[in-house]
Amino acid sequence: MSGPSAQLAQAKPIARRSGARYIGSMTSAAAPDTLRIAVAQLNPTVGDIAGNLAKAREARADAARHGAELVLFTELFLAGYPPEDLVLKPAFLAACERAALEFAADTADGGPGVIVGVPLKRKSGVHNAMIVADGGKVIAERYKVDLPNYGEFDEKRVFQAGPDMPGPVAFRGVRLGIPICEDIWGELGVCETLAESGAEILLVPNGSPYYRGKVDVRQQVVIRQVIESGLPILYANQLGGQDELVFDGASFAIGADKTLAFQMSQFEEAVVVTTWKRGGRTGVEIDGGDGWACVDGPMSKIPEKEEADYRACMLGLRDYVNKNGFKNVVLGLSGGIDSAICAALAVDALGEERLRAVMMPYRYTSKDSLADAEACARALGCRYDIVPIFEPVEGFSHALTQLFEGTKEGITEENLQSRARGTILMAISNKFGSMVVTTGNKSEMSVGYATLYGDMNGGFNPIKDLYKMQVYALAAWRNTTVPPGALGPSGEVIPKNIIDKAPSAELRPNQTDQDSLPPYPVLDDILECLVEHEMGVDEIVARGHDRVTVHRVEHMLYIAEYKRRQAAPGVKITKKNFGRDRRYPITNRFRDRS
Repeated sequence: MSGPSAQLAQAKPIARRSGARYIGSMTSAAAPDTLRIAVAQLNPTVGDIAGNLAKAREARADAARHGAELVLFTELFLAGYPPEDLVLKPAFLAACERAALEFAADTADGGPGVIVGVPLKRKSGVHNAMIVADGGKVIAERYKVDLPNYGEFDEKRVFQAGPDMPGPVAFRGVRLGIPICEDIWGELGVCETLAESGAEILLVPNGSPYYRGKVDVRQQVVIRQVIESGLPILYANQLGGQDELVFDGASFAIGADKTLAFQMSQFEEAVVVTTWKRGGRTGVEIDGGDGWACVDGPMSKIPEKEEADYRACMLGLRDYVNKNGFKNVVLGLSGGIDSAICAALAVDALGEERLRAVMMPYRYTSKDSLADAEACARALGCRYDIVPIFEPVEGFSHALTQLFEGTKEGITEENLQSRARGTILMAISNKFGSMVVTTGNKSEMSVGYATLYGDMNGGFNPIKDLYKMQVYALAAWRNTTVPPGALGPSGEVIPKNIIDKAPSAELRPNQTDQDSLPPYPVLDDILECLVEHEMGVDEIVARGHDRVTVHRVEHMLYIAEYKRRQAAPGVKITKKNFGRDRRYPITNRFRDRS
């Protein structure tokens, strides 16, 4: 082997040692008692290898100014995560490896060493890997052993698992274990093996996406591994939006005593230097000596419930728009709750000058809706246009008069209104280069209460994975709070009347959503049972729901699959979103009828 691959392959993984914890001589008598580790919780862009390298270099320089000796980056940082089938392209792999070697060479300046994620092609296959570099050289590389293949993860498609259980890496006299993300979630015993092999601290690079309550889940996983290994664990997590996924950061450490040692902020980029001491106040005795403890690091407050969901939606929308090069966005502002919360998210994520809100009234549009849409736009400070759709709808109807002769008006004519609006929004998008923000919630998408090529048009949907009642909760919360990083105004940005009035598509006289759907609290609970928990009809009925209603909702859920396949991507908020997490066949005759 020659060239870059040969240099990266210099360090061989340490074979697993069985039996009692390894007590070796990897650390000399002059081993340090302090190690300053910088955690780079950053927002990479998939495929922007040069940009990610520049971001890594900037973070290392910042860490050096603050006295760090080592900088820990997140999983596959140089490639961006998840790279999906980009990993199948040899040119992509070669570019990533070149960037890794350039970054390794930077460490010849005597500053901090680095641990950074990069895909590597080796004789054993293509690996999800981390390199450790110091003194201008790659001193070790480690491969992910446990490849996730569930939910949003599909790593077995493109990666090979590491051929050996990883051993610790000797870095400036300290033995570091580097399990990669799923290596601490699975049951392969990677952390325990590292402890047996002599590791003193476990540093875990991650690409762990957000869902509600995920921070607590991660900490419980880490505590379990601390108990198994007896070692402190530093968990570094990626930040940023990547298509439907939002990576929320919230990096942290759990000490050997199972307490939270530090907590970084959620939804915010940061490079934080933490101080670790051998025999620190929470250290435990390991191999006849004192263990390591983090004695200095941040302790940020983690947002909960509506704030966390809102900030995830905001970050996901911002990164989707910015990383894909859109200068601004446009949405249809109907005077309803869904478009209002999407308008607020757009202004908060991008700024008022980058949102164009368009009201498209027809004969069924109420005076309240006109007033509410205008009030919402005024409160947010965004551009507001009115484009009546009477002429295009009547034009469609006239063109179809002969073809539809002898039929009754119904859903077809209602959908013409929605499709006229969708066509207008797409025309604005084409003319001005604005991305259309789609505004349908998860309740509607679940049961097909949406029009293909109408209100489903668009490039991205920030509330796609929020049920209707969750949308109401977020709207009420946003009216009282401006989240960190938001560019929008304070005060009531969603008029109270929008929150209080009965939801309606306003496609026929006096229409409300509840004419054709169960009440949203009922619908949302049934849908959550069916989608998130895969519960059977009998179980759902046992919760107090009417069997006929449950059967109807289940049927609507299945027959709307073809619509969801054509829907815009949107932020993942729940444990099971439509798309990556839930893959049901379109052609499907199964119904749970016992």
